[in-house]
Amino acid sequence: MIRERIIRVLLNHPEGLSKYRVWKKSNASFSWVHKYLENLEGMGFLLNTKVVDYRGLIGHWKAIRIHPARHDFLIQNPDEFLKETDLDYALTTYLGENLVQGYLFPSRYDVYIKRYDYEYWKEKLSFEGLVGRGNFRVLVDDDHVFYDANLVNGLRVVSIPQLILDLLVEGGVCSEAAEMLMVKEESKYV
Repeated sequence: MIRERIIRVLLNHPEGLSKYRVWKKSNASFSWVHKYLENLEGMGFLLNTKVVDYRGLIGHWKAIRIHPARHDFLIQNPDEFLKETDLDYALTTYLGENLVQGYLFPSRYDVYIKRYDYEYWKEKLSFEGLVGRGNFRVLVDDDHVFYDANLVNGLRVVSIPQLILDLLVEGGVCSEAAEMLMVKEESKYV
């Protein structure tokens, strides 16, 4: 989990931050952050804290990824539901990509939520719809997944690096969308 926080911070600031800033933004112990940064530099992903192998670092993140707990629901009008909720969330995969890049058909809403909000989400979603495989997937993960999330058309979307990772993990056509986003991001920094 801490390794993922550090990588998330680095990929959201590939131009490089001070080690102190990486530490503060990742909410981890300084000695752990310092040691892991050295490991990542030794693997050729970084030069100090500047990302020199964006694609490689994302691949490494995918390899060490701890998968979030998933809970499926079927609800009508998920856009309205999200716009009306006062709880924290961040969209990813199909709808997240559609809002950011517009390549994928938004066939399912994958939504990160905060761990301590799950019971409230479950109660609200089961009241609005049905529990089980459907169009709305709740992902319960480390709260750091919200790092650098953005509002797009009134909906909160994870950061671009988090979106790329989630699309790669989803696989299939999502991998194509991830590749397109990665090319755009790499061209900005590396």
